[in-house]
Amino acid sequence: MGNTYKIIWSDEALNNLKSIIAYLESRWSKKEISKFAGLLDKNVNLIKDNPLLFPKSNLRKKYRKAVISKQISLYYLIDNQSITIITLWDNRQNPRKLKRT
Repeated sequence: MGNTYKIIWSDEALNNLKSIIAYLESRWSKKEISKFAGLLDKNVNLIKDNPLLFPKSNLRKKYRKAVISKQISLYYLIDNQSITIITLWDNRQNPRKLKRT
């Protein structure tokens, strides 16, 4: 297998993740939380191994977008041998807010 990239989580992405987990804990079962964590982990590993796998974002051309679930997308930026996860985005939000991120 080829090179894998180093994953860097931005402060915003980490805060988004904490908020998502807190929401899931308050409304859903441990099974649902585990399912989300599995989807997130799977997609982060796919990005790490093949960063060009997911399409460029329509809103921010330098970002790429991976859909984690119907509700959540992950936006990331490729830079040399690292990938920065910019944000975990709630797809129900106004997409114009993303432009300011």
